Amino acid sequence: MKKRPNIVIINPDQMRADSMSHLGNPASFTKNLDALAQEGVSFRNAFCQNPVCTPSRCSFMTGWYPHVNGHRTMTHMLQNHEPVLLKYLKDDGYHVWMNGRNDLLPAQNPDYPMSYCDTYFVPGEAPARSSGTGWRGDPDGDNYYSFYQGKIEAERDPDQLWVEGARDFIRDYDSENEKPFCIFLPLMNPHPVYAVPDPYFSMIDRQKLPPRIDAGGFKGKPRILKELNRLQRLGGWDESRFDELRATYLAMCCRVDDFVGMIVSQLKAKGIYDDTAIFVFSDHGDYTGDYGIVEKAQNCFEDCLTNVPFLVKPPLSTQTNKIGIQEPLVELIDFYATVEDIAGLQPKHTHFGKSLIPYLQGKENMLRDAVFCEGGFRRGEEHCKETGGGPAPAPEGLYYPRQSLQCSDEMYNGKAIMCRTNRYKYVRRLYEGDELYDLDNDPRELDNLAGDAAYRDTLLALKERLLTHYMDTCDAVPFQKDQRFDESMRGLSCPGTRRGM
Repeated sequence: MKKRPNIVIINPDQMRADSMSHLGNPASFTKNLDALAQEGVSFRNAFCQNPVCTPSRCSFMTGWYPHVNGHRTMTHMLQNHEPVLLKYLKDDGYHVWMNGRNDLLPAQNPDYPMSYCDTYFVPGEAPARSSGTGWRGDPDGDNYYSFYQGKIEAERDPDQLWVEGARDFIRDYDSENEKPFCIFLPLMNPHPVYAVPDPYFSMIDRQKLPPRIDAGGFKGKPRILKELNRLQRLGGWDESRFDELRATYLAMCCRVDDFVGMIVSQLKAKGIYDDTAIFVFSDHGDYTGDYGIVEKAQNCFEDCLTNVPFLVKPPLSTQTNKIGIQEPLVELIDFYATVEDIAGLQPKHTHFGKSLIPYLQGKENMLRDAVFCEGGFRRGEEHCKETGGGPAPAPEGLYYPRQSLQCSDEMYNGKAIMCRTNRYKYVRRLYEGDELYDLDNDPRELDNLAGDAAYRDTLLALKERLLTHYMDTCDAVPFQKDQRFDESMRGLSCPGTRRGM
C-alpha cells in the first residue's frame, strides 16, 4: 500500500494577502512564498470566515462557519465533542506535530494537546521576550495605542524556536519506517506589536509602498472604525509615520517568508518535498494603517482584514495541472476539505468546505459564487466580550481601545456578516446600517451604496444569497445516530406502549 502524503500547515497570524510580492506589492520581499506559488498555487481571492484569530481557527479546523456552533469569540475554543482535523488525522494514522501557539483548543486541562497530537513541541530553551513597553511613549501621546515599535534587536523569539523545532523534526524523520506526518505550525508573526530586527527592517523600500486607504470622515462605514481611530489617536499621523508602521509590518511578513523557506528547504534536503502537501495561510488580516486604524476589529470585513494568503502545494501524487496565481473565490474552510481529500480521510461530520483538488486537476472551473465572513456579539452577551463581563479594561492595556468599546453602553461590536462576490460586497449588520460596495468601481470600499436606488436589485440579490447561505449551513447533524429504545422495548409493535401496562 502506498504511503499517504505528509502534510505541513504553516499558519502566520494576521497576515494580509497583499503583503506578498507575487500578488502585486512592490515593496514586499517574499521570495519563498513567491517560489512556492509557482510550484503550487496561490489563491488571490481567499477569504477567512471571521476577522479575529480564535473563531477563524475554529472554523478552518472544522470546516464549519462560526455560526454553526457559536465559535465567534476569543475565548470559546473547540471542545472534545467537536470535530478537529488534527485529531482525525492522528486517529487515522498520522503522526501529528504541533507547537504551543494555541488559539484553538481549551487549555484548562493540562493534557489538552495529547488528544490532538503525538508530538507537542516545547522548545528546550526559553524564548526571548519583548523588553518592556517604553517604546509606547507618553500615555497621553499618539503612539501609546498604535502598536508601533519599529526596529528591535534580533532575538530568538517563539517563532524562531518553533520553526527550528519543526525543521529538526523533518530532519530526523525516518521516511521509510515512520507514519506519514502532519505538522501544524502556527506562528505569532506578523501579529502586532509592529516590531522587527534587521536585516528585515531595512529591506523594505518605503518609496515603493502602495497608497494607504484613508477613510476620510468614515461616511457609510461602521461606527466602530471611527471610534477606534479616535481612541487609537492616529488622526494626527502623517503619511511618513504610517509608512514606517506599514514597512515594519511588511518586514515582519518578510521574516515569516524566511521561516517558510526554512521548512521548504528541509523538506527538499530530506527528499520528501514531492511527497508532502504544503499549506500556508493566515487566520485573518490587519488594518496596518488603512482607514486610519491598526490591528483588527471583530465585526468589520474590509479586504485588508478578510482577504488572506492561501498557498497550496499538493503532493506530486495528486497530479494537479494548475500552478501559479489562481483567481477563483475560496474560503479557509476549503482547507479542511482539501486535506480530507489529500489524506484520504473518510468524512466523520457534516462540514461546508469544498476540496480544491478537482479545480487544481482541471475538473472544475469555478469553486464558489460567494464567500462569507462573520463576527460580533448580540446585546447582552457579556460572556462574548474579551473582558468576560468583568471589570472594564485598564487604560494601560494595549487593547484598551478595542476592549473599552466592547464595554460601552453603545453597541459598537454588534453581530454582522459579509457576503462577497467577485464584484460586490454586502455586509448585513444587526444594530446599524448595512453596507454595499461595488468593488469594480470602488476597490477601497469607501462608497457605501446600500441606500442607492440604482443598486436596489443588487442589494436584494445579495440578501437572498445570504439567506440561502444561512439556510444551507445553519446546522450540522451528527453522523452518529442515537438508539431510540433500550433492549426491553425492541420488537414491540407499538413503540408508545409503556412498561407495566
